[in-house]
Amino acid sequence: MMEYLPNLLLAWGLMSMGFISPGPNIMAVIGTSMAKGRREGLALATGIGCGTGLWAVLTVLGFSSLISQYAYAVLALKVLGCAYLLYLAWGAFSSAMRRYEPEPNAIELASTGLYLRRGLTVQMTNPKAAFYWIAIAAVGVPQGAPLWVPLLLIGVAAALSITVHWLYALAFSTNRAVRLYTASRRPVQAGIGAFFVFASYKLATSKV
Repeated sequence: MMEYLPNLLLAWGLMSMGFISPGPNIMAVIGTSMAKGRREGLALATGIGCGTGLWAVLTVLGFSSLISQYAYAVLALKVLGCAYLLYLAWGAFSSAMRRYEPEPNAIELASTGLYLRRGLTVQMTNPKAAFYWIAIAAVGVPQGAPLWVPLLLIGVAAALSITVHWLYALAFSTNRAVRLYTASRRPVQAGIGAFFVFASYKLATSKV
């Protein structure tokens, strides 16, 4: 195990760098946790973490390397990703324009599956994730490595992603964060919406 541990640690470190600067995933978790609550924020975070694990699996299987060779596949992912980010932006702007936030009800509280799917969709429609994971797998899984190496890489990566996004959800669903959100809901939602529009623009104009 010691032979492959440095590669794995480097790969996990490379992955962890993405948690330092908030991207669409983290902003979605923050916004959902403050606006909808801890349960929904954790569900969204879990969906994102599952998406991370799925991208890791696809990379190990060679799928992400395959789609990176076909321009139409990358273009399709970019279009889907941009459209979904704009959809999230529209939801945030709509919330900002409403006079009062709708009261949560039993149906909404029971819809954690919706937020789980939303987190998975945000992660899986990002073509940059394919190239990102190609780099991570290349670092973490050297040629000739036994099967347990990629399996360990995938398992720890998914667990790390879920844990970090859960921490964001827990931090921004505290009473203090909710009070702050309640007091400044409109500018907060408008800012989140603007962030998603900017993220969509950056994705659309990126070279990947």
